[in-house]
Order: sequence, then structure tokens, then C-alpha cells
Amino acid sequence: MHNVFEALNERGFIKQTTNAEQVAHLLSEGEVTYYVGFDPTASSLHVGSLVPIMAMAHLQRAGHKPIAILGGGTTMIGDPTDKTEMRPMLSQEQITANGKGILAQMQRYLNLDNGVNADNLQTTAKAGKFLNNADWLLSINYIEFLRDIGKHFRVNEMIRAEGYRQRLERELGLSFLEFNYQLLQAYDYLCLFQEYGCRLQLGGDDQWGNILAGVDLVRRVKGERVHAVTFPLLTTATGAKMGKTAGGAVWLDPQRTSPYEFYQYWINTDDRDVSRFLAYFTFLPMDEIRRLGSLKDEAIREAKEVLAYEVTQLAHGKTEADKARAASRAAFGGGNLDAVEMPTSAIIAQRLESGIPIMELFHEVGLANSRSEARRLVQQGGAYINEKQYRAIDMLVNADLLEADALMLRAGKKRYHRIVLKEN
Repeated sequence: MHNVFEALNERGFIKQTTNAEQVAHLLSEGEVTYYVGFDPTASSLHVGSLVPIMAMAHLQRAGHKPIAILGGGTTMIGDPTDKTEMRPMLSQEQITANGKGILAQMQRYLNLDNGVNADNLQTTAKAGKFLNNADWLLSINYIEFLRDIGKHFRVNEMIRAEGYRQRLERELGLSFLEFNYQLLQAYDYLCLFQEYGCRLQLGGDDQWGNILAGVDLVRRVKGERVHAVTFPLLTTATGAKMGKTAGGAVWLDPQRTSPYEFYQYWINTDDRDVSRFLAYFTFLPMDEIRRLGSLKDEAIREAKEVLAYEVTQLAHGKTEADKARAASRAAFGGGNLDAVEMPTSAIIAQRLESGIPIMELFHEVGLANSRSEARRLVQQGGAYINEKQYRAIDMLVNADLLEADALMLRAGKKRYHRIVLKEN
């Protein structure tokens, strides 16, 4: 079993640790059970969640055992970290439904014992677990919890944590409900240590205070040393939050973000981010990543295509990655766009005969988030139909513009949408 800590560090995953030398030693001794928590606030994860998932996958491939925790219990309270207001409260039914979608996505990357895994996993990896912390949190006796667990926490220490401090400084403040979140997350670590021998928790760097609370609770209650590792909070070279676009979040659910749109997100990566994202989001060897990252000017397109293909293949499978790559090459290389799959809408032929305002059409297919944004797109020369630019905001798109019974809309340089006709 090789020491995966050094590999994770080389790829940029390590931000903070309880003790880097001790964590590296722990991971070199033999199988280690580790966990990461995921709050099921939506039915899908987005690409920002790929950082912890990929780190978990590297650890599992190195022979360690993952536990993915669905925060079914903690989500009913809401994590105040990095939030400007309280989260909406979700029902248990919605949380359960969201968890099913999240599990299906995780199983593309991790070998978990809750169902069938995707074909891109290493079959030799020992199966991990997918657990819901509602299983132990919802049955807590409040008085016993305060007596046995609450006594180990000091309010003056808790409010110094960055997440709590920021909320306390805002007008909204921090509810007592949210103030309990750190205790419950720490209790998760204690339960997992007692039940599964878990000795390592991983999470985003904004969770450092909560994770340390769990490390300290295990020490106080069980007299045992456990560890923690956090990942850096990723932003792009432009300063944007990872996984956010003008159109919203980039989801792992193909119904929310199509494989083609997913592929396009990655192939449009800023040149400065390519090498870093290859290290985070693919399993390519670092020598190959350094080679691709050294490409300059037009040659960097090769590296972006490798990044987009590898990440899309992991998230959606080889077939969808092949389709997305073919569509992208056709769109940018002047190939036959009808022969590949890309975002497509069907409109009634009669509507086109009558004419559709250009701003309405671009907004309707999602190439603009609003009519005002569509207006700016047209006025600034970013609206194209069948590769011809149109700047008149009062223009009507009609059947005269059809080519091979279709319209190819383009917003800016990189976002395409095809329109085909349907009968009434």
C-alpha cells in the first residue's frame, strides 16, 4: 500500500491537517477508515463537490475504506458556515429523496456497499459505506446529549470560530438551532469512531473548526487520537467560485446540466487553471498532467479537451463523453452538427412562420437568463444564428433562416443551442 498522503499533497488537495507527519504515517500503516459529510440540500451534487469525492476516490484506490455521510440529521438544522442567512428547512421525505440522487452520483467514483457501481471504478477497491447521520441523530435524548456531549464544549471557544463569528456580526445573528450544528457534526465523528473505527475526517477548509471539534470530542470521550484533513476552497483564476457560471451551478445530474453542457464547462477552463484542474479532477499521472499543463497558446486546447473528456467520462460514462466531445469538435470545427448531440429544443413550425423575437428565442432556450440579458447579448454582438451575427433587438427569427430544417443559435463564442421543428 503506497502512501497516498504524498500523492494528495502533490495534487493540491491538502490545505490543513491536525498533524501532517502523523496523518502520513497513519495512511502508510494499513487500512484506514475515513469519512466526508455531504448535506443533501439538493437532489444533485455540483462540480464543487468533486474535490472531496476525488480525494475519497484516491484514498480508496490506495486501499483505505471510505464512509460517505449523508447529513440527513444535520441538514434539518443547517450549517451556518459561510451562510448569510438560515437555510430553508427541508422535510425528512425531501432529504431522503435527495440522498438517493447523491448516492447514485457518488457511485460513479466510489465503491460503496449500497448498490451497483459504475464501470470506471477499480473493482479491487474494498467497498465503503454510505450512511445517513439521521440514523443516530434523530433518536438522541436531548437531556442525555447535553449531559454527556454538551459538557465538552465551551461557548467562548465556539464563537471564535470564523463561521459563527461572521454570523454573530451580521444583523440576522445566529439562531440557537444553528449553534448546535458544531456539536452534532462532532458527535458524528465520535459515533463513526466507536462503530467503525474511523480515524480520519476530510472536508472543505471552511469546516476546519467543526472538524476539529470532532477530533477533540473523540479525545475527550474515548482518550483516542484521530485526525483531520481539509481541502482548499477552490476558485477559478478569475476569482469566481468553482462550479458557478452565468447560468448557475454546474450539476452532476444530467437532467440539470446535460453532458454536453458539462463538457463545455470544462473545455472552457481558463488557461491558468488547466494544470490545477487536471490534478484535482482526473486520475491521470502527474507526469502527464505536467506535460499537458506546459502547453501554450493554441496547443493548450489539447489539454482542455483531455480535461473535459476525462471529467465527463467519470461523471457520465464513456458513451456520453464521446458524444459531448464529438458535438464540441463539430461546433468549433465546422463539422456536421446534426450528427451529434447537443442541447436541442423543438418548436412548432407555425411559431417560426409567424416569427419569434430574437430576444425571446435566446431567453427561451436558456442562452440568456432574462430578456434584459438577451437584449444586451444582441446589442453587444454576441447573438448568432447559423453562424451569422444579428444585432437588431427588434428582429423576428422566421423560417427564412432555416438551414437543413434547423437553427443553430450561438451566444458568444462557446455556447450553442440547436432548434428543430415539430408539427402542431
